[in-house]
Amino acid sequence: MENEKTPQFGWALGLVLLLIVIFSGGIIGLGLSPFVPLVTSLLVVMIFSIIRRVSWEEIQSNILSGVKTGLAPLFLFLLIGMLIALWMATNVIPTMLWIGFKISSTTWFLPSALLVTAVVGSMIGSAFTTLATVGVALMGVGTALGFSPALVAGAVLSGAIFGDKSSPLSDSTNLAASIAEEDLFAHIKNLMWTTLPALAISFVIFLVIGMGHESSSTVKITELADLLTPTWWTIVPLGLLVVMAWLKIPAIPTLLTNVGVSAIAFLTAHNTTQLSDTLMSGFKTASKNEILVALLNRGGMMAMMPTVIIIMLALALGGLLTEQRILQAVMEPVAKRIKTGAGVVTGTVFTGIAANFMIGEQYLATILPGQLWKNAFDRVKLSRLALGRALEDSGTVINYLVPWGVAGSFAAQTLGVPVHEFAPFVFFALLSPVFSLLSAWTGIGLKRVD
Repeated sequence: MENEKTPQFGWALGLVLLLIVIFSGGIIGLGLSPFVPLVTSLLVVMIFSIIRRVSWEEIQSNILSGVKTGLAPLFLFLLIGMLIALWMATNVIPTMLWIGFKISSTTWFLPSALLVTAVVGSMIGSAFTTLATVGVALMGVGTALGFSPALVAGAVLSGAIFGDKSSPLSDSTNLAASIAEEDLFAHIKNLMWTTLPALAISFVIFLVIGMGHESSSTVKITELADLLTPTWWTIVPLGLLVVMAWLKIPAIPTLLTNVGVSAIAFLTAHNTTQLSDTLMSGFKTASKNEILVALLNRGGMMAMMPTVIIIMLALALGGLLTEQRILQAVMEPVAKRIKTGAGVVTGTVFTGIAANFMIGEQYLATILPGQLWKNAFDRVKLSRLALGRALEDSGTVINYLVPWGVAGSFAAQTLGVPVHEFAPFVFFALLSPVFSLLSAWTGIGLKRVD
């Protein structure tokens, strides 16, 4: 059945190249929103499927199958929108801002933001949750210090992605280990060959940038701190988040519980109508300070809807490409011809990167290369640990650099910075595949089968 579905190599390659032209020409060349290239690509792939005599019913089924894979993160985004609004309204994030303003230093801010999000991400095992909580606060502090929002987002994202990859609580890390059929902790230990050098170099780069940054905003930060009132209540939702993560409670019930607890706290000083408005439209501060208004007016389910729409279109396209075996048709002949360990790792990394840009979904961009290259790793006597690391260094991290990707869209919406602006500064994500390739071609840290 799969052989019947798989298109010929030439047809599949031509279609993939056409989609690349549509995306690059639309987004980079014409400066369009990802909506237009995504819809155009959907139409092109649908026409391609009809030419191959795929039924209309199967095309619809493929599209819905793709969207179903992203239902969990789509629902997660709505919960995070509600949580950000409630944490703003109940003074949780303003308290974190107040702490940041009091202890901030221009020289150490960027490397500190990197390490803080790395630690928090490792503790709770979710880059998304790290970005939506600590990340939002750090964005406020960094921009108040005079740093470019894109630069701050790069530091915050670099740390959050490292934390996500290094945590045994992370969904993506567990997924890569399960695809490679290796022990989770052995997988995480093997990841350190590429993740630690990428983190260390990112730290040095952010430190150098911070040392060269001159800020005249000390008085402004002091004034902003004076306008905020910290509260002890902050430790309750943050502590609840960490405890539930360590109890390995899934992300959706964890966030839903925190939304419930925060909503109860909100109702102690507001009515249910105000709660409904805040959950839907986000928090609106009464402050007249323009900087605080820009920092605090955030959250709500409606703020997440543009991201949700982009992701649904990307998932629909990914469903067609995957179910019609278009990417498989391009990569399978290549995978069968590669005879060296370095070549197999290189192929896996580039397949993961390509899958991220073509499908837009982090998990599919990890699963598909794993399926395509698993037998090749066995053939060239490489350990499955090497497969798991290659999947993480491409399928997991690169999705944050894709404007229409699940992770990239979420980061852009949550941090308030477009993907094409922060992507050059997410040094950890940029360096991870580089170190993976260096390991493959030098043999350093590359696990082989005896």
